[in-house]
Amino acid sequence: MAQRYRPSTGASSDGGTPADVAVGARPPRRSEGPRVRPRNGLDRYFGISARRSTVARELRGGLTTFFTMAYIVVLNPIILSGADVTGRTLPFASVAAVTALVAGVMTILMGVVGRYPFALATGLGINAIVAVYAATQLSWSEIMGLVVLEGLLITVLVLTGFRKAVFEAIPPQLKTAIAVGIGFFLTIIGLADAGVVRPGSPLISFGVNGQLAGWPLLVFVVGLLLTGVLVVRRVKGALLIGIVVSTVLAIVVETVADIGPRTGADGSEVDPHGWALQVPTLPSDVVGAPDLSLVGHFSLFGGFERIGVIAALLIVFSIMIADFFDTVGTVTAVGAEGDLLDEDRNLPRSQPVLLVDSLAAAAGGAGSVSSNTTYIESASGVADGARTGLASVATGVLFLLAMLFTPLVQVVPSEAAAPALVIVGALMISQIRNLAWDDMSLVIPAFLTIALMPFTYSITNGIGAGVVTYALLRTATGRGRDVHPLMWVIAALFVVYFALEPLQQLF
Repeated sequence: MAQRYRPSTGASSDGGTPADVAVGARPPRRSEGPRVRPRNGLDRYFGISARRSTVARELRGGLTTFFTMAYIVVLNPIILSGADVTGRTLPFASVAAVTALVAGVMTILMGVVGRYPFALATGLGINAIVAVYAATQLSWSEIMGLVVLEGLLITVLVLTGFRKAVFEAIPPQLKTAIAVGIGFFLTIIGLADAGVVRPGSPLISFGVNGQLAGWPLLVFVVGLLLTGVLVVRRVKGALLIGIVVSTVLAIVVETVADIGPRTGADGSEVDPHGWALQVPTLPSDVVGAPDLSLVGHFSLFGGFERIGVIAALLIVFSIMIADFFDTVGTVTAVGAEGDLLDEDRNLPRSQPVLLVDSLAAAAGGAGSVSSNTTYIESASGVADGARTGLASVATGVLFLLAMLFTPLVQVVPSEAAAPALVIVGALMISQIRNLAWDDMSLVIPAFLTIALMPFTYSITNGIGAGVVTYALLRTATGRGRDVHPLMWVIAALFVVYFALEPLQQLF
């Protein structure tokens, strides 16, 4: 676990800041140390020893990542369960199975081709957008066809080098702000999953009627405190141990108290003291045959026929922007947590990573489960020691097994996984020390990037606000030459993205 405390932000190996690194200065390249001879072919391919890791640590990290994001196998069918404009609904069991299938295949591909510890699954923000369009404008096959097109377009951008160029054009100040903002974003996701913060008046409320009431919240608090102790004690596998112990506690609590779910089948709240998503009960059936009937049910150009070319292109554009920059933010943040970035805050050999991520978007549409993208929950596995693609292979295999063991996956409640997200959020925001604080043309874009991610529940919105204000304020202070030409292109695209609603009404 000692490696986990070496963020790629110019910090020393014990977590301190070197005296010769000024606040806001560009972090130096991390020390690679003496070249390590690989122990075998597996070590050589994934660079396990070169990244100061071990096979055991990679497998443990892959397991941790799986448990922190396995909820998507259950949550994605819930989000996509509504009827489309034709009145058709997607079968719950099939969405769950195909969600696990696509996540498993693409995560293994990320590990083998990208060779980084990034896991992929259906993007939460994107599937919500897809569900809205399906309910109001398109059939499921038509909206999934547009998702496939979006994925193919991003793949073209990767192959032409444009996506990597955009990634590298973003200045170090914003890249650091992205990592910090995602730390806060992960924290609020964990708190919301556990029910510590909930929708209320005027914005959010604390627990139930201002109190941490209910057994599920107790499970979360115990899990958070336990995981915190394990992390500061540098216990190997701290996050995974926290999830497992919290799950066992949740099962015991549910068996004794018979609490039940927080929401009913229709999504309405039936008991504010109930479990948020999965009720932690031992299933009667451990294994079930997967239903993969949804694979291939998409209409590539059906959406253009139904709502017109311009309206369909605007939908493709909105999904593409969200997909494009969610990945930029995630790769930057997870790479920083794992000390994998170079001195310019770029991920070395990022082209294969971006290519697999782009293909995953198209694969998600082809499987009718929405665009797949790189998951920020990968940071939990990295925080537990993962540094290479072997961890992703382990996570992907577990997703494939989840197709058969879906009932078993549902045992882990979100209250048991949420503490890991909060702890990882705390680890990631430590990079805030490397932001420049003496220049408001840098402070304001960084602040907006950090603030909008958790408050709007969107990585894309935070990046967009940061990019637009960075280009504007640097120019307003006579330092327009500091703005990379591609940043102007990105800023213009984000202006269109933020004005998408009136544009859709216009056309």
